[in-house]
Amino acid sequence: MRLKLIACEIFCRELCAAVAASPNTVSVEFLPKGLHDIGAGPMRERLQERIDAVPEDQFEAVALGYGLCNNGIAGLCARTRPLVVPRAHDCITLFLGSRERYRTYFDTHPGTYFHTTGWIERGGSAGELEDLSIQRRIGLGRRREEWIAEYGEDNAEYLASVLGDSSRGYSRLTFIEMGVEPDDSFERHSRAYAREKGWIFEKIRGDMTLLRDLVDGRWDEERFLTVPPGSRIKARYDDAIVAAESIEPACESCRKTVGGKKSCGIG
Repeated sequence: MRLKLIACEIFCRELCAAVAASPNTVSVEFLPKGLHDIGAGPMRERLQERIDAVPEDQFEAVALGYGLCNNGIAGLCARTRPLVVPRAHDCITLFLGSRERYRTYFDTHPGTYFHTTGWIERGGSAGELEDLSIQRRIGLGRRREEWIAEYGEDNAEYLASVLGDSSRGYSRLTFIEMGVEPDDSFERHSRAYAREKGWIFEKIRGDMTLLRDLVDGRWDEERFLTVPPGSRIKARYDDAIVAAESIEPACESCRKTVGGKKSCGIG
């Protein structure tokens, strides 16, 4: 099978390893991590743009290396080929290998901040995405000097204490080791970060199963959603996480317009 894979760059090392061992012919496109931070609507628009840019005659399906990501993939349309996504709320499910394992860890380890190689080396947003990020727009992470320049010294202290540290509320840092790390430098970085924050440090073993199966085309209904052409992704508020819904009225693979607007609501 010829597969187009569009994924967040935090999976770069893991997905490159999976693609190298896959029986399929996989063309990979990594998008910046910062898409997660600019809001569901703008993230969806940029992902749809990249999906629509995939040549129709070269691939049998388009796979996404994303979770639901705060509804960032909700509304994405499958135009002329199936669109495949893991049933996951966010990327940590993909790093841990299953929804069940993530749920168990989340329930027994509240206040956990996660690190992987991708989260470390591909860090925060940069350039345009940094300026567009929700965190930037509401002031999270701004330096005290910025608050003083904009609001004066009397207000800066309060604003900095409330909005200056986005990591408040965490007490543990868990490094997920995926088996693709070149050495222990990423783990040492995470240990140092936890020590600086005064957090408990823990290292756990990740699981490549979901990422490998996404690339290899093992798309059982329990773990993956396959969206047929002419349908779009819909968020669900149960264990299924996402579902496919038909686009009504039908608009021939979402290309024709209905009443001056694509019936899928995008574009």
